[in-house]
Amino acid sequence: MTVFRTLAATLMSGVAAITVTASALAQAQFRDEKTGTIWTPDNVSKDNQLRPSNEPSTPADRAFNPNAQIATATGVVVQRPAANLLATVPITAGPNVPIVTLESPSLQAIPGDRWVAPIYVTNNSGAETNAQVGCTFTNSGRPVQETRVIVPTAGPGQRLGMAVYGPRTEVFVDRVLCRVLTP
Repeated sequence: MTVFRTLAATLMSGVAAITVTASALAQAQFRDEKTGTIWTPDNVSKDNQLRPSNEPSTPADRAFNPNAQIATATGVVVQRPAANLLATVPITAGPNVPIVTLESPSLQAIPGDRWVAPIYVTNNSGAETNAQVGCTFTNSGRPVQETRVIVPTAGPGQRLGMAVYGPRTEVFVDRVLCRVLTP
């Protein structure tokens, strides 16, 4: 009878250990119902894991840590892009309306190539204008490229669209700020 109790106790402790292990494993993973992917601590995040301080920084790490990026703005890049005539607008320049207006650009990346910001320049006057636009590509407020865009001559009431190219996509950029320099 003692052998039977010992065997039963051993069997019960083995079942309990398997149950605890299965329960811990079930809590450490999550199945995405839409994609069927099973997420575990090994394939989700490494943020809470200790890593050696001399581990090389990856490009993805530099994207989230602008201090790890060495690129800085050196000089001004001058661009003379081709422009597309998009529309004509009413001539409204006067005391409360500027001669040239600029629409805020959106920042896009061309994978493996460069950052690009499409800009739209509108001539609100009745005369031709030769505008210049300054754009600063930044990462967390730090400039990584200064660009001066020489806009093609815009006729009276013309709205032009063009692309302004920034640094290569290996340099991380989170914002582009553009402003009219002249007229």
